[in-house]
Amino acid sequence: MVKRFINNPILTTNDIKPSQPGLVVACVLNPGVFQFEGKTWLLLRVAERPVQEEGKISFPVLREDGSMEILIFDKNDPDINLSDARMVGYKGRTYLSTISHLRLVCSDDGIHFHEPDHFPTKIFGKGALETFGIEDCRVSFMEGEYYLTYTKVSENGVGVGLMSTSDWRHFSREGMILPPHNKDCALFEEKIGNKYYCLHRPSGLDLGGNFIWVSSSIDLRHWGRHECILRTREGWWDSARIGAGASPVKTSEGWLELYHGADRQNRYCLGAVLLDLENPSRVLARSLDPILEPAADYELTGFFGNVVFTNGHLVDGDKITMYYGASDEVICGATLSIESILNELLTTA
Repeated sequence: MVKRFINNPILTTNDIKPSQPGLVVACVLNPGVFQFEGKTWLLLRVAERPVQEEGKISFPVLREDGSMEILIFDKNDPDINLSDARMVGYKGRTYLSTISHLRLVCSDDGIHFHEPDHFPTKIFGKGALETFGIEDCRVSFMEGEYYLTYTKVSENGVGVGLMSTSDWRHFSREGMILPPHNKDCALFEEKIGNKYYCLHRPSGLDLGGNFIWVSSSIDLRHWGRHECILRTREGWWDSARIGAGASPVKTSEGWLELYHGADRQNRYCLGAVLLDLENPSRVLARSLDPILEPAADYELTGFFGNVVFTNGHLVDGDKITMYYGASDEVICGATLSIESILNELLTTA
């Protein structure tokens, strides 16, 4: 059902230059994917941090004006918490150990990528709601416009932002469209009835959980009629959290969505769910087993190992070319058959 690229990983941290002197690229991960001017494009998430000093932990944050500040702490400080490689805890406050921005790369063959000339290849966080960076962008194409849904991160929380562009040279920032705590927002690439739809993942704290919801909008900026459609499954591969991947694929059987699921040990796999064409809040079928799980060395070990995570693909007939992040450190590719996924879903539903 899934064939990994023989060239995997196709991008590593060594292939991406730091955005400024004094920083190193710690992770390259989870690209949005689209086609433009006859090429395949990835909008990478690039996570950076300062060169680390012995016995210290240092990490960047953005000021509201976009300038960068480096915070430095002693690793032996009893108030420091470094139990999760992705975070730094200090005296009740939580920071990210890296700061992410979006980086544009393109390819003629879908395998070998480079940063193009004559394009603004770096998109950074901006303003009070992006001081901890911007992450995990999905790219959707509708009505001649590319829409970017991405994660806005700050001390105020994690929410969903929206940008749009028609030429990848000029961008309109629409602000936060789904407030904290929310992420993993994937737009359907056509209207259903007279409304736009999206999948998203609000997170419950004391009640609820990390479930997939569907919502509708008349303008892509104001969202309502939120419904929870997919929950985690205790004891399964998607027991702790789930979230949407890229835009759902329209098929004769329904909307096919590739999603990620994690268990209590933070092992991330990919599955599939089929939604009704006219009523996407209605789930028709769901994967029993993962369609892709960490198995290759580059998926098992890295900055945060045992992870495969996608939010970008291209569709050509029956073929899905999926790009995914592995172990929060490298970019990989795989091809999938829509017919094979549908057959698996419908025979096991």
